Amino acid sequence: MVRRSRRNEVTHLIFALADHFEPAFLPENPTRFAPLDVQEQRLEKWCRDYPRAFDAWRDFAGFPFVHTYFYPAEQYEQTLVERLAAHCHAGWGEIGIQLHHGLDVPDTAENTRRQLIQFRDSLARLGCLPCVPGDQQPRYGFVHGNWALANSGRGRYCGVDEEMQILAETGCYADFTLPSAPDLAQVAKINALYECAVPLDLRSPHRRGRDLRVSVPPKTFPLIIQGPLMLDFERRTLGGLFPHIENSALTGVNPPSLHRLQLWIKASITVQGRPDWLFIKLHCHGMDPRDESAMLGEAILQFLEKLTGWARESQAVLHFMTAREMVNVALAACDGREGNPSDFRNFRFRLNESSVRT
Repeated sequence: MVRRSRRNEVTHLIFALADHFEPAFLPENPTRFAPLDVQEQRLEKWCRDYPRAFDAWRDFAGFPFVHTYFYPAEQYEQTLVERLAAHCHAGWGEIGIQLHHGLDVPDTAENTRRQLIQFRDSLARLGCLPCVPGDQQPRYGFVHGNWALANSGRGRYCGVDEEMQILAETGCYADFTLPSAPDLAQVAKINALYECAVPLDLRSPHRRGRDLRVSVPPKTFPLIIQGPLMLDFERRTLGGLFPHIENSALTGVNPPSLHRLQLWIKASITVQGRPDWLFIKLHCHGMDPRDESAMLGEAILQFLEKLTGWARESQAVLHFMTAREMVNVALAACDGREGNPSDFRNFRFRLNESSVRT
């Protein structure tokens, strides 16, 4: 059952799905890319099948279950991104930036900045990125490919200690990489929404942070938006000796379930002082063919059916949001706003009106 807050308010469950969306991914050979025609076929199938599968599953306000598609900047293909943008403009999600770099040798700050700006501006021209009213700089959400945000992977898959500073200077409002466990890039601070407490030009500044709090607007961006990271003692590994790590990843071998939902709720990721708004940021790899059942098939559809039924019985209110909308709701809580989180989907970072979900 849903844990009630001190004032016995209705509990709001705010879901967002960060999709590490890589049409070029080859599970049999991750170091190479699928041919462009294969990528086009994969993306076209996704854009055709997703609305058919998910149109029936909506939250209490009528918004459908959507993905935020974190597309790899280093894999940019104009025709693919334009097709994905059309899918998003039709109401099925939004696009963020992902970056894989430093794979063979450490990347440089200059190259990192260049790739981020080029892809950011390409997305902005397609109307895919938000701005703050009165400021025309495009803003974006980010996930780090291979998890090594701000060189947190001990030199692997990044190499740029000052990466978080570069993200801040190029308009990143929040990072959605974590959790990364069991990867060694996982930091000690878990199950939180927070500002970095270490200077942004230092390696892994997100290893310590100040939790977001009611009536305390954050000053340091990008914010860190974590998903649940728990131990699942009902699922065990290595012959039953160790509990399974619940890291909020939706995969073919570990699809969403009501059992996992209880762990996500138990993680209690909130803006401090607003316990009735629970933030559940999940992640997936939508283009990995091994995970199709958990992305478009029976596993995810059965979960959504069970989730909506469970919510009715538990008197919990479901909100299906994009990553941007989730951040806006968190910022509204920091501003002292109360009531229905859905009212604050466009609180600060706003898309053009033609791109906003209605």
